[in-house]
Amino acid sequence: MAKRAVLVVAATVLSLGACQASQNYHGYVPDQVEPTEVEANVDTRSTVLARLGSPSTTSVFDDDVWFYISSTRRQMAFYKPKVTERKVVAIKFNDEDVVEAVEVGDITDGQIVEYASRETPTRGRELGLLEQLFGTIGRLPSQLPGQERGPGDSGP
Repeated sequence: MAKRAVLVVAATVLSLGACQASQNYHGYVPDQVEPTEVEANVDTRSTVLARLGSPSTTSVFDDDVWFYISSTRRQMAFYKPKVTERKVVAIKFNDEDVVEAVEVGDITDGQIVEYASRETPTRGRELGLLEQLFGTIGRLPSQLPGQERGPGDSGP
């Protein structure tokens, strides 16, 4: 009877531990210096690189804005993970590679982007399932195995 009680307690503890949410950290994790500690009109591109390391990404059309992005996601069991915290630090440089501005954004500053769900039509006809499966039956390769021709062979 005591063994059974121990097994029930162990199963209960294990099943409760499986329901615990996990947190995952993604992106830039500051080591010693926060990106927000960068000062405008004082720091340069090289001092930012030395203090913070490489940025998470840069601006698309020029290299004058560096982004340091970090996020925390929480996931419960098999459900879709949910972003609980996001921090985006944008560091803008002027033409002399001096920091012009430091802007900080969080999860409330984000915008939902709608993607176009249109599809480009393909030309030609669509093959059915049976045509795809049995479409190559009856087609023989131009050469059977073992009948390879070498250079200079005139053939039969």
